[in-house]
Amino acid sequence: MVNGLLILALIAFVAVYWRWPVIQNRLWQKKYRDYRLDDKQKSLLLRCMPIYQRMTDSDREKLERHIVWFLNEKRFIGCDGLQLNDAMKLIVAADACVLVLNKPWPLYQNVKEILLYPSAYYAPQTSRDNAGLVSYHNTVRQGESWPGGTLVLSWHDVLEGNRLPSDGHNLVFHEFAHQLDQETGKTTGTPLLAKQTDYQQWGRVFSRAYNQLKTHVAYNMPHVIHSYGATNEAEFFAVVTETFLEKPAELRHYDPEIYSLLVGYYQFDPIKWH
Repeated sequence: MVNGLLILALIAFVAVYWRWPVIQNRLWQKKYRDYRLDDKQKSLLLRCMPIYQRMTDSDREKLERHIVWFLNEKRFIGCDGLQLNDAMKLIVAADACVLVLNKPWPLYQNVKEILLYPSAYYAPQTSRDNAGLVSYHNTVRQGESWPGGTLVLSWHDVLEGNRLPSDGHNLVFHEFAHQLDQETGKTTGTPLLAKQTDYQQWGRVFSRAYNQLKTHVAYNMPHVIHSYGATNEAEFFAVVTETFLEKPAELRHYDPEIYSLLVGYYQFDPIKWH
């Protein structure tokens, strides 16, 4: 009798374990079914977020649903004396959710908390020279993305990213693109793709575009993607994501192949919003 109950309990546990993502999503759908952004929140996004202004009604509705989920499922922490308010959280959440507009919940599975500093901040850094000597110093940073699930953002630079919507720079887009990259367990510039067969095309197009940018930067040739993207493959993915969202027509003209690759990955075409 006891053994039978234990076996049934084990079967039930395994069934729930394997079906947990589906069960959890249904629970979220029920929990947030009646949640909506209020008129004040929508008005704030219309004033402060140009992409939200230009979106179709259908895409704006999807974004709002994601924002509601994000605000309730992620933790925000003010640092260095910054007093957080709901407007700050709303703007960060809205920018972050643009990247995953057509992705299912849970969004950014690894992200647990977002640390907000008033402006650029000092962070400790370790470096090693050619002789093997290790040195410790502080560097000034605007943001960081940690594989453990923590993002660090400068609030001043979050605002600047939305104030200048066509300059190819947006701190939230950049750091959350790193989080998408890190979902594979590594930071390589290749995020999780829908099908195994997609990786071959991604590697070919991505490597060609990255090496092209390095060449253009090295020889001072024109390039739409910011030169910081030539640092390494991970930074290229984050920077080209910023360019994709803020300068889509220019990116498509400059490199239609990488643009098409990003449309396939992000599952939307930002040119339709511009």
